[in-house]
Amino acid sequence: MSRPRLTRRGRIALTMSAVLTVAAAVLVPVLTLTGGDDDGGRRTALVVPEGHRARQVYAAVDEALRLPGGTTAKAALMAELPLPKAARGNPEGYLFPATYPIGSDTTPAGLLRYMVATAHQRFGPGGGAAGSRSSRDGTEAATYRTVTIASIVQAEAATPADMGKVARVVHNRLALGMPLQMDSTINYALGRSTLDTSHRDTKTDSPFNTYGHKGLPPTPIGNPGEEAMRAAARPPRGDWLYFVTVKPGDTRFTHRYAEQRRNVEEFNRNRAGATAG
Repeated sequence: MSRPRLTRRGRIALTMSAVLTVAAAVLVPVLTLTGGDDDGGRRTALVVPEGHRARQVYAAVDEALRLPGGTTAKAALMAELPLPKAARGNPEGYLFPATYPIGSDTTPAGLLRYMVATAHQRFGPGGGAAGSRSSRDGTEAATYRTVTIASIVQAEAATPADMGKVARVVHNRLALGMPLQMDSTINYALGRSTLDTSHRDTKTDSPFNTYGHKGLPPTPIGNPGEEAMRAAARPPRGDWLYFVTVKPGDTRFTHRYAEQRRNVEEFNRNRAGATAG
């Protein structure tokens, strides 16, 4: 029997042959609003969903501005975005999920700067995550750490209601020096979105492989929203180390491996029954 593995949305694989095969679609939504801008051009609004990665946001901006693919990604390298030093120029985590107006004079660099400025506003003192440890510390490094945790919470939690407990699992594992073993970080390393993680995947040579590397990944793995940020900054008290979504709406958290095994077995039975049906 293998060591327990904390997988995306909390599924613990008890054998290396246990594989999840549900894939998540990658969407690039652009919402067109009625009306026009001052010079008569068409006005649209770009919707950045919670949890989308930088590359997805870049693709959405290219589509919304009707630019060749890759234009916004290149602009991000030249835009001198107001990022924390810990980010080392990488805006991942700071392209805040929201609806952004787009006019005929909108540029990729300007839009990205707007997103980063919005993130600073929402993550800093007076924003939706105000009162967090990172805000009280007043340090960019502490805030960046919280954003990184929030990005994992955004990817792992089955529902918004689970975010606080998922954040507590992350904090508890970090405090104990346990590897996070999150499939969401491997998905980021491999540039995919899936619930299917194999034993081979867990050997991926990447600093984002939280099976092979203890601690947090080097950057956020997506752009979290305020609920995930609040959960990461102020998780509820608890001793949870494991969680599993036994069925939709039923996520169970525990610090006991034996209890986790029973929960996983129930999940496997439910999944087998659904497949057979």
